[in-house]
Amino acid sequence: MLDYLVVGLGLAGVSICEALEENGHSFHVISDGKQMASTVAGGIYNPVVLNRFKAVWKGDYFLDYALPFYRDLEVKLNTNFLEETTLKRRFASAEEQNLWFEAASDPRLKRFLSTEIIQNTNEALIAPYGFGNVLETGRVDVPKLIGNYQSYLYEKGIHSRETVDISLLEVTTDSVSYQHLSAKKMIWAIGHRNTALTYFDYIPLVGNKGELLIIKAPELQLDSLIKGPVFILPIGNDLYKVGATYDRSDLTYEPTQAARIRLCEQLESMISCPYEIVAQEAGIRPTVPDRRPLLGRHPQYNNLVLYNGLGSRGVLMAPWLGRHLWEYLEKGKELLPELNIDRFDKRYQRV
Repeated sequence: MLDYLVVGLGLAGVSICEALEENGHSFHVISDGKQMASTVAGGIYNPVVLNRFKAVWKGDYFLDYALPFYRDLEVKLNTNFLEETTLKRRFASAEEQNLWFEAASDPRLKRFLSTEIIQNTNEALIAPYGFGNVLETGRVDVPKLIGNYQSYLYEKGIHSRETVDISLLEVTTDSVSYQHLSAKKMIWAIGHRNTALTYFDYIPLVGNKGELLIIKAPELQLDSLIKGPVFILPIGNDLYKVGATYDRSDLTYEPTQAARIRLCEQLESMISCPYEIVAQEAGIRPTVPDRRPLLGRHPQYNNLVLYNGLGSRGVLMAPWLGRHLWEYLEKGKELLPELNIDRFDKRYQRV
């Protein structure tokens, strides 16, 4: 019998698998690779809420754990997917400049916000008020990371590429069985689609659709991330990711014309050069009304575990959360109350 079955291999799945393998646990991963928000997102990690110049909850804590985690994983997988770079926040007005300086005096943000205003020297950018530098930011090429990690697990014979049929799941007091696989515990880490699962359907997991464009703009010539009404992310060969939208009403996985028009309008308020749309992508972020991730055991079935709700901060948070969840499951360490799904126990109706 295995120690764990893990369902899902987005950033949450990778982080818990790393904690399990590092500590000698046997496990098997089941994932179908379908519509993971992790692979559609820009992959930016940033400990600052740039719309309001506020610190991300425990952002510095998450960041200090995440970067060594990703560097070690690059060595393990013999590939490169981490790019550490500066993010430039485009100022829309003199008032925003003043708010930036106020925020930079906050002890939680002082480390990350440069007090030097960077003047625009790129004729293809529209930025009359300049930029503020956000330090210690960067990007993880999430599709590359997950693709390599899936290959790593497959070569070890511990990954199955399939969609879980919950009708085939058998849960007893001391084990979980799925087809030919049996384990002591099962961790569900499959993002927004968890809302359709029988066992955790009481959790208020809210889908938030995000769409982005991939454009080609040879005249833009950016060497850093730019954040204004949208982010502009260089990905090489004059290609850029532009996004993202937020939509809770349309939870289909198809790109929409409305999002395309909106992203183009926002992009054109930031750049003055021609561009070509190469692709449009969409994914559903798993978000929670209180904006905190979801970790913990099912209130009735103790060997079913949920790991979800990373929202748009998965790159930043997942490495530490995976370790925190393992310490809870194996070392008896208490979960942070803000993360524990027992905060929603009143919604659960026992059968």
